[in-house]
Amino acid sequence: MNKPDSPLGDRPKSFLLADVVYDSIRRAIANGDFSEDERLPGENALATQFDVSRPVIRSALKRLRDEGLVTSRQGSGSYVSGSGTARTLAFQPLETIADLQRCYEFRLTIEPAAAALAAKRRSAADLAEIEKLLQVMRDATERRSHREDADFGFHLAITTAANNQYFETSMRALKDHIAVGMKFHGLSLQTVRGGLDHVLQEHDAIYRAITRGEAETARAAMAAHVGGSRDRLFEGRLLDLSSK
Repeated sequence: MNKPDSPLGDRPKSFLLADVVYDSIRRAIANGDFSEDERLPGENALATQFDVSRPVIRSALKRLRDEGLVTSRQGSGSYVSGSGTARTLAFQPLETIADLQRCYEFRLTIEPAAAALAAKRRSAADLAEIEKLLQVMRDATERRSHREDADFGFHLAITTAANNQYFETSMRALKDHIAVGMKFHGLSLQTVRGGLDHVLQEHDAIYRAITRGEAETARAAMAAHVGGSRDRLFEGRLLDLSSK
């Protein structure tokens, strides 16, 4: 039998299991299942929970420690030391209009791709979370208001559904930056007749494409929404970023 071409093909099974355990614990921390400074279950309990050996658990915990998400206290165990975003990933504060435009530029690179992957990989729980946040936005729209928290949550839930931690971690690290754009965009929508309803329809189109498993439709819908949000906010007058 030929060996797989992927570099993962030669990795021992224990390493692959450690990846699964690492990702599961990391997601639990990011989702708030464990609060900062809370003690994680012991190695034996985690081994039982994931049906793996203790060396596998130790390997996963080491990776979490290396990324600054947990710390070990001798004789006490492992404790959560962060909110789920690796300490090595951080962005400079958003200070200028040019920074805001660059943030949208970056979002247009990662979010359409995440939406396409979400359409292929989403679970029932992922869809339920996206739908829940969409309903919050729908209720707000009926009251002629905009919920930035639900808006960001909707976009974050889609990157989570993509099942690729790099997308999700990037979104979490950009939360404060994205919130600025969403706040100003939401305010601008309330001054335009039908603006809130139109944006709700854009979100709904993304959700429906992901629900149907239509990756390219989801990609296009997300690109249209994020690009449209940027253009509405800047009123079509984008800055020349070549010298700023």
